[in-house]
Amino acid sequence: MDITIGTLLLFGLTLVNSLQLDPADLISMEDYQRIMEFRPLAVEFSQHFRNITQEDLDLPSTRLPNKQDLQCLADMTQLTTGLTSGKLWTIKMFDSWGSFPKGLLYGNLIDMGNYDECVGINKVISDNLNIQGKYCRAKLTLIESVPKLQVGICLPASCSAANMNTFLKQLIQKLFGLKSNSQFVSEDVCRTSDREPFDGLTIFTIVLLSVLCAIAVLATICDYFFSKYQKKLPFLVKAFSIRASSRTLFRLVEPNSNPNVIDCLHGMRCLSLIWVIFGHEYILAMIAPNMNFLTWFEKPFSNFITRGVFSVDTFLFLSGLLLVVISMRSLERTKGRLNIPLMYLHRYLRLTPILAVAILVYMKLLPYLGDGPMFDSIHFDDYSRCERTWFWSLLYLQNYATADLCLSHTWYLAVDMQLYILSPIFLLALYKWGKKAAAGIFVFMLLLSACLFSTMMTNKQGILAGEGQRKLYFATHTHAAPWLIGALFGYFLQLNRNKNFQLNRLMIWLGWLISLTLIFTSVFALHASAQWSAPNLTLLEAASYYTLSRIAWPLALCWVVFACMRGYGGLANSFLSSPMWQPLSKLSYCAYIFHIVIQQTDVGRIRTSLYFSDYDLMLRFWGTFAFTVLMAYVMYIIVETPFAVLETMLMPNRRAAPKATNPVESSVVHSVEPTIETPKTNLATVVEQDVEASTTSATAT
Repeated sequence: MDITIGTLLLFGLTLVNSLQLDPADLISMEDYQRIMEFRPLAVEFSQHFRNITQEDLDLPSTRLPNKQDLQCLADMTQLTTGLTSGKLWTIKMFDSWGSFPKGLLYGNLIDMGNYDECVGINKVISDNLNIQGKYCRAKLTLIESVPKLQVGICLPASCSAANMNTFLKQLIQKLFGLKSNSQFVSEDVCRTSDREPFDGLTIFTIVLLSVLCAIAVLATICDYFFSKYQKKLPFLVKAFSIRASSRTLFRLVEPNSNPNVIDCLHGMRCLSLIWVIFGHEYILAMIAPNMNFLTWFEKPFSNFITRGVFSVDTFLFLSGLLLVVISMRSLERTKGRLNIPLMYLHRYLRLTPILAVAILVYMKLLPYLGDGPMFDSIHFDDYSRCERTWFWSLLYLQNYATADLCLSHTWYLAVDMQLYILSPIFLLALYKWGKKAAAGIFVFMLLLSACLFSTMMTNKQGILAGEGQRKLYFATHTHAAPWLIGALFGYFLQLNRNKNFQLNRLMIWLGWLISLTLIFTSVFALHASAQWSAPNLTLLEAASYYTLSRIAWPLALCWVVFACMRGYGGLANSFLSSPMWQPLSKLSYCAYIFHIVIQQTDVGRIRTSLYFSDYDLMLRFWGTFAFTVLMAYVMYIIVETPFAVLETMLMPNRRAAPKATNPVESSVVHSVEPTIETPKTNLATVVEQDVEASTTSATAT
């Protein structure tokens, strides 16, 4: 099952309207009664093939049985005769079978049987023969009007998927009188206890991570036992020391202790990260076996998951805001000079090491991190594609260059990097032409929104379609509006940095009312269309919502940031500016990149169908979130921090950065604090601190 992140987060926009059925209509009562007449499938199978012969292989007349076919036939004979004599291993093999799923009328179409019992079978028959259990999920078409049922089956490992398919076709024809040309079993849904040996790249990945961990441990020992003064630590020891990095990571700064800081950005970033991970938890539960998923879309809470795409807009908004805020200060200090090549190099070196390690982990280590009947079937991506397209990810062109994204959730990194590459055009224009350039950027944003709207209307592109997804969801130009609004808002803050806004109570309440209205309208506007009885959205309605909500969301965030900065935030500012967000804010980049490793490992281990409920999903979420933060901490310590420090050694023209003098200019100094205390570079550009911002805010769905 190959499903991308963008498709799944937008799943709720069209699924209910496209199905237009009630879960109870999945099967008629007559068909249900017919299925219930039969004994468990394993019993029917064992009775039908109790005297198995070569004719049961159903080979074409043009082909003689090969060695594998004959071995399968011999093992099946051992199985059926052993069952007759009551041998334990044969009983286990049939005992591990699934049966016709219970709760068909409730939407449960899967019975996985007992996976571990099956793959644990390894019976020695003779010196040259042992029989292993081979678990497969068979997709059975029992009645033409009923969706395919998935049932776990267990047969000797010598039998190929083609052999199993032949046996099952004969059984289904006998039981239901139904001849089918479809494939019931395929090798990609079969597993045994055997595992592929490590290849060279897998060994390299393990060695690389082991070496990085060993260096971190040695540096920590040197730091703890041999260094009395932290300020005099050797550069490399400080870079790799767990103690030194953790001290920086967990250092908390009280809100409002620095007038040059926008404290609320920590909370906004962390809440958006939690929203992303929480949404992905639901997505995996949607594609996992569950028994009551369809009715969930009618609940109001489902909108928070199906509209999780707004987390993307939040991070794009923050990225554009921080970029302009820092850049205008640098441009004023250097009289409009930008060292653009160095600016690009700095950003690339700060983002890429973690991404490169992630590609190795997903491609080579993830398959060995768990086991289960669905482990190879429930996933966001086919990570074997990384062997063909990994370089597009490291070039940050994957959203345009290929349809086979290596890590599909990193499409946002490509969007953010591409906007960053274009940013000098906007920055220099704002510096030279001021408000006229801002007006031009605003018009440009409206034109891009119109382009998005017209693309949906003229080409009738659906958000869920493969090509439509690339054009409407992964494309940079369709996501530019929130980034440009953030950039314009950053320019507004910089332009009015010394102005004292005195707003009366009516204006404050009006600002919050408009902001919250935009937020809740964006989230809940399509709730009525999610009802089973609701008509399909028209193309005009879908295009209008998708275009206007992309503008409304960042506009609402503008007021939230402004109110928190200027003392009109109240409880919202107290919550968003709490020091508790600061450590997670620094870990957010690693958490985003690696959280799917934890989630996919967890859901791939399931043995039975899930009960899909908000409470159960919340329990699963907090477990995976805790392990995600732990894994992010490890990667932060052994990869992100050391490579960030090494990058400071390589970058030229280093001297201490000048101290900011206004509340906006150094907003990122605290809200996106550098990962290690080293002298900052004066690149005479936005590079100075924006990469730390992009490193931690490069989190999106």
